[in-house]
Amino acid sequence: MTIPRLCVALMMISLLVMAACKDKRRERVWTIGFSQCVGSDLWRRTMLEEMKTELSLQPNHKFLYADADNNSAAQIAQVKDMLKKGIDVLIISPNEALPLTDIVEETFKKGIPVIVIDRKTASSVYTAYIGAENFQVGKMAGGYLARLLRFKGNVLEITGLPGSSPAMERSRGLKEAFRPYPGIRVAAQVHGDWLPENTKRALQAERDKLADIDAVFAHNDRMAQSARHTLRQLGLDSAIKVIGVDALPGAGGGLDMVSSGTLTASVLYPTGGKEAIDIAFRILRKQAFQKENLLKSVVIDRSNVQLMQLQWARIRDQQKDIERQQKLMAEQKEIYRNQRFVLNLIVVTLVLAVVFGGLAFRALQTIRRQRNQLIEMSEKAAAATEAKLNFFTNISHEFRTPLTLIISPLEDLQKNTKVATAAGRELNLIHKNVHRLLRLVNQLMDYRKIEHKELKLHATPNSLTAFVGEIVDHFRHIAAKRHIDLRLLVKADPNTVWFDTDMLDKVLFNLLSNAFKFTADHGRIYVSVDRNDREAVVEVSDNGLGMDEEEQGKIFNRFYQSDARRGGGSGLGLSLSKELMALHKGAIKVASKKGEGTVFSVHLPLGEAHLSETERKPSAGRQLAPYHEAPEEAPSPISLVKEQSLLIVEDNLELLEYLTSKFENDYQVFTANSGTDGLHIAFEQIPDLIISDVVIPGISGRELTKQLKADVRTSHIPVILLTAQDSVEQQISGIQSNADAYLTKPFHFDYLRASVENLLRNRAVLKAHYISDLPLSGNQKAPVSNIDKKFLNDFARLVEQNLANEQLSVDELAKAVGVSRVQLYRKVKALLNCTVTDYVMNRRLKKAKYYLANEHHSVSEISYLVGISSPTYFSTLFKNRYGMTPTAYKKTVFGNKL
Repeated sequence: MTIPRLCVALMMISLLVMAACKDKRRERVWTIGFSQCVGSDLWRRTMLEEMKTELSLQPNHKFLYADADNNSAAQIAQVKDMLKKGIDVLIISPNEALPLTDIVEETFKKGIPVIVIDRKTASSVYTAYIGAENFQVGKMAGGYLARLLRFKGNVLEITGLPGSSPAMERSRGLKEAFRPYPGIRVAAQVHGDWLPENTKRALQAERDKLADIDAVFAHNDRMAQSARHTLRQLGLDSAIKVIGVDALPGAGGGLDMVSSGTLTASVLYPTGGKEAIDIAFRILRKQAFQKENLLKSVVIDRSNVQLMQLQWARIRDQQKDIERQQKLMAEQKEIYRNQRFVLNLIVVTLVLAVVFGGLAFRALQTIRRQRNQLIEMSEKAAAATEAKLNFFTNISHEFRTPLTLIISPLEDLQKNTKVATAAGRELNLIHKNVHRLLRLVNQLMDYRKIEHKELKLHATPNSLTAFVGEIVDHFRHIAAKRHIDLRLLVKADPNTVWFDTDMLDKVLFNLLSNAFKFTADHGRIYVSVDRNDREAVVEVSDNGLGMDEEEQGKIFNRFYQSDARRGGGSGLGLSLSKELMALHKGAIKVASKKGEGTVFSVHLPLGEAHLSETERKPSAGRQLAPYHEAPEEAPSPISLVKEQSLLIVEDNLELLEYLTSKFENDYQVFTANSGTDGLHIAFEQIPDLIISDVVIPGISGRELTKQLKADVRTSHIPVILLTAQDSVEQQISGIQSNADAYLTKPFHFDYLRASVENLLRNRAVLKAHYISDLPLSGNQKAPVSNIDKKFLNDFARLVEQNLANEQLSVDELAKAVGVSRVQLYRKVKALLNCTVTDYVMNRRLKKAKYYLANEHHSVSEISYLVGISSPTYFSTLFKNRYGMTPTAYKKTVFGNKL
């Protein structure tokens, strides 16, 4: 066959192949990826089923599904894998907002639409969002309960995980629904953490508060079901209504619970699965869609549950019919494709026979060229990585010189008696953190030495028991300060053991430091020394937080840090300890149970046969007891009661201690390390001013400020918010929460002190104004909230109306205002700087002065008109107040008029 004929034949074959593939090209197949944070619970399984139901109505699609099992790192990896496989749109339900933000933005910037469902990320860089509004769910449940209880009764609220946005929003919605109805209230609140077992324990612990409960609102149906069972066990089931959230279909779902009478009602919390698929295809087909899609909800009770169940059953039946029809269509298409495939195979075989040899040769050349490129790139990457590590190590070396120059003059200052007296605590804090930084630099340098095999073992024979005892003694002070039971137990003395004192010191010090970080106050830490035939064993055990099996598998990984740490760290300590024990031909092991404690064990071989001659040679100038960080001495208590008080809310213990030490000489200082504790202390102590961090455990600083300013007991207290969030929008948000001042970190302490003094000074101006009843001048603007104005106006009006009542008491005034006797006393003292009794007497004498100057009453009549039954006592009080008797004052006034 000539070349032209061969070309014509190849063209004909190509046309046949193109014709055979024409139908396939015409059918565009969309690939939709769905990354689920966890798919094990019923609500999320329902979401997936809704997606599959909606997908069954859409032709030509491919659905990729991945379950991250509550692991953000795994979810990120799954999304990256989907991007490698090639997807046209990504639907993602984030496990956590912040960790998933980057991968969502990266996907979006690649031109792939991203639909975020249920939970948002930390930015608005996505194509569309679908989710229910938790505030409306709580408000809807509250409105239903109010009607069900006829607007009168006590409600027990079982919340989800404290601090989570769904739990906070649902709780806020419930209280908003109850606000118009004073007869119904949230009488008690327990935390179920979304789990039925936690709900049961919480209710059993609060069983004394359940006697007067008329209804229960749980933040999901599983906690509501647990509450129903627990109430039955306690004999309180007959009259109490139980409301849940989710209303899921299927066996064990909320619809079954309502239908069976286990729950009184459930608020539908839609999953959004159907809507997600619908919007995905709208995006792919270039149709109009909304970016923000908030799903509606409804209350389901015995009146409509059967209808919902019937609708769900019908949807299930229709889904099965659609799947059956699609299966038949797929079978017919498969038969058609198989028939065409035989023909296409013959045609393609002819083409392959012509070009296979050339393609194979070119492919071989390409593979060789790519392999050489990969080898070259790998070598360049290794060289670049090594250069980066060397640079970082060199920088770490450079840190040591300025650290030394800081430590030396610092220690000289500490030795100076005058300087130590004036700033001893601040110098100790600097000294502690400088050595902490130096220890971290040393750890990094040790790691680099291990990687390059430059760190050598220099073992010497030592008494292991005495060595361990010396290290334990360094922690005696902090143990006593935190009331931790620290013991050294010698089960069997191994006597002389060969080890490198510097290395083993780092290992044991790190283990004890971790034990103190993870052990609560009043806990226990035991250090034991033991031996067997082959090795000596040192164990460090505590009854702290403990770890699960997954965390135990990661604890020795470089830079790994537990989420439950009491303090920060670099994540190098345990990894470095493992390498140091490997140099000893020993080992370090861990055994732990979540919530029960942890045991770290260090194993050292006995004898010296396992060590080489160079490893047994001690190095010169090594120190047996390197520097350890010692906790600061606790300040001695101040016995004097200060005139004004501050409440400081801060979860960083060092910053909290620093601020306390700076203010305690001038103010009585109360402290709290969470927003919840701070709110409790504020209501109990009524301080003159509150300083709070914005990001704190429990309720945030902004929420704390809102609650304080909304409560009549604390609305007058100035609040200063501290935060590391320094953007203009974040500062505006802080001020909008009714904070009186907003300072960004790092702040200058003198500026903070000036802010405190200024706010207290303005408060004093306000007090003087209301005591004297004189208007403020134009340049005296004391901040006062609408709540405080209303309180003072109501209080003054009540006193004025009851001046003639000689039996007027503090209890009557408190009852009329609507607060307790103690709260009235503290509120008046804070706003007016006087007692309730003093204020009433002052008003009576001022009224009497008015009567004497403007009315023609006798002194005795005026005495009765202002509620003082004894004219003699009235004359004495008037003279003490104004320097003359009522008769003399009256003569003076009328004499002047003449």
